[in-house]
Amino acid sequence: MTFDLYVDGAWTASASAERVEVLNPATEERIGDVPAGSPADVDLAVAAARRALEGWAATDPGERAKLVSRLADEVERRQEEFTDIVVAEVGTPRRTARWAQVGLGIVDLREAAAAAADFPWEEPLRTSLIVREPVGIVGAITPWNYPLHQITAKIGAAFAAGCTVVVKASEVAPLTARALAEAIDAVGVPPGVFNLVNGYGPVAGEALAVHPDVDMVSFTGSNAVGKRILELAAATVKRVSLELGGKSAAVLLDDLSDEEFAEAVPHTVRACYMNGGQSCNAQTRMLVPRARLGQAEALAKAAAEVYVPGDPTADATKLGPVVTAAQRDKILNYVRTGLEEGAKLVTGSSEAPAGPGFFVAPTVLSDVAPTATVAQEEIFGPVLSIIPFDSEEEAVAIANGTIYGIAGAVWSADPARAQAVARRLRATQIEVNGGRFNGAAPFGGFKQSGHGREGGAFGLDEFVEIKSLQL
Repeated sequence: MTFDLYVDGAWTASASAERVEVLNPATEERIGDVPAGSPADVDLAVAAARRALEGWAATDPGERAKLVSRLADEVERRQEEFTDIVVAEVGTPRRTARWAQVGLGIVDLREAAAAAADFPWEEPLRTSLIVREPVGIVGAITPWNYPLHQITAKIGAAFAAGCTVVVKASEVAPLTARALAEAIDAVGVPPGVFNLVNGYGPVAGEALAVHPDVDMVSFTGSNAVGKRILELAAATVKRVSLELGGKSAAVLLDDLSDEEFAEAVPHTVRACYMNGGQSCNAQTRMLVPRARLGQAEALAKAAAEVYVPGDPTADATKLGPVVTAAQRDKILNYVRTGLEEGAKLVTGSSEAPAGPGFFVAPTVLSDVAPTATVAQEEIFGPVLSIIPFDSEEEAVAIANGTIYGIAGAVWSADPARAQAVARRLRATQIEVNGGRFNGAAPFGGFKQSGHGREGGAFGLDEFVEIKSLQL
């Protein structure tokens, strides 16, 4: 018997006999399989979460935070194991996988625990006592691009809030979630507080979203699926938190010196290509003054060509494969569309490299029109579009001129000017002159990039209901 569901603190068999193969995107070889989970699997997991909810919600918040901290310690202890799995099933280069994929997962848990310690679980308001309580059972539907981080960003905050969780991990990269369940089991998370099911979105994911005993759905993924989840959740008026697509812009203003410009362009290339460009916050549009378009092209070409596609297990590799053949073909089709619509190919290709693996050449397109397909739609691959502008006002309009708003960047010789422009961008997380990452800061979307926030106390807020006791 194969045990592939983690439900009620134990491994159990799926009700589904169908299996989903997991492929290594660098070699195209099979590395495992998981069940194509059924609605019966979801029912089993939700029932376990419901049984556990009252006891877990009544646990002292400090104790819940300690358990989240212990889980962070356990994931850190297993960091190399998690890194190996992510490299194998996603194709992220090993060095990036260790600090970004697994490292961010550890940060998620530590920030959730720290936020819980200072969170205003109860506070007086005139003649009332304001009480924050867990929202209940959370259905967490997670993507393949960050298969650890996108789960820990949800469960760390949900656990700390006193919620119980059913995770439906991506069928494309489910092995990391299985390893996380093993770590959760090892630290003694009470039975039913965490439950894991596998399967396809239209079956297991939709069963979770529509389930009458699920109080909230937290979803990260595509806009099309996010809209479908909203439709399904409406039937039971459950809370929905969505982190969806992005088309983030890096705005390089006209006052940058040559030295500053030469720092900003490669930084943007890195922010576009990290994880093979398969990040919702990837800076895929670089906006530059029209007079410096040629300079931007030369710098971007030199920076991009360092990202030679290669074996993701090698420490020197900076760019691995994309996750599936379908993803590769979609990206290459976008490059062809960009060229057909008049973009200039600075470097890269619209054809797949020879040999096994789902590889895409690091690509830079230039003189891209703000309304072009490649400037408007999320490509989710190593493709950077350089867009010229003639004024600061035009740059802001271009940056805000998509349906998305999840991240961005502004570069200026004047920090005050950079901040002023950053305030005008309709997105959640804006780098100012290459500002550092902050795991306690909120992450999420404006516009069709979603609603709700993850990270630190902002993430914790998503998983609580607010009650007032009138005294």
